[in-house]
Amino acid sequence: MLTRKQHELLRFIQVRLEDSGISPSFEEMKEALDLKSKSGVHRLISALEERGFIRRLPNRARALEVLRQPEDADPRPAPAVAATAPAALRAPAGAPPAPANDVIELPLHGRIAAGVPIEALEGQSTLPVPAALLGSGEHYALEVSGDSMIEAGILDGDFALVKRTSTARDGEIVVALVRGEEATLKYLRREDGMIRLDPANAAYEPQFYGADEVEVQGKLAGLLRRYH
Repeated sequence: MLTRKQHELLRFIQVRLEDSGISPSFEEMKEALDLKSKSGVHRLISALEERGFIRRLPNRARALEVLRQPEDADPRPAPAVAATAPAALRAPAGAPPAPANDVIELPLHGRIAAGVPIEALEGQSTLPVPAALLGSGEHYALEVSGDSMIEAGILDGDFALVKRTSTARDGEIVVALVRGEEATLKYLRREDGMIRLDPANAAYEPQFYGADEVEVQGKLAGLLRRYH
């Protein structure tokens, strides 16, 4: 048997999933259940998870799936779900509830130069990223250092979301490993048997390398920026 608050939270999560396919945030759950702190939400979530009513999807933030409803389900309506979600985000009528997989934890592999090449470090941290920014395939994130790509809208401190690939077309923005030890974020172009890495800043010159000196390690799939 669940407590009244556990019932309310379970129904609130279920209604939100049915409405938009995205589970509510902890702040939304706190407000809907009129709790004083998010720690109360954490306790309710843990209790529901231990009893097998919900599960957290691995490697994703804000990702909950309702597994079952209690036999003694409370007939009262669920706490109000915000009606402001755009229609495009709502599940089609009759569609099954989708698990909340709107945020993915990408490996964050250190910093990459948007200037002269620097080493791209292999880190162990992760970066939460909206899944809508990514397509198919394997992705990772790099923090941008430098200003050579500012005319492409890529600023110092941004996070480049990179699709892992070893091939790219001319004109695509890629993570290029130079001479096996330095990585940089640039436009890729091929010219007279050479590889040209172009900046997006008139203050910088293109960089030319032999075809065997440059290895494509991925191409830009998206960008995240934090405002302080």
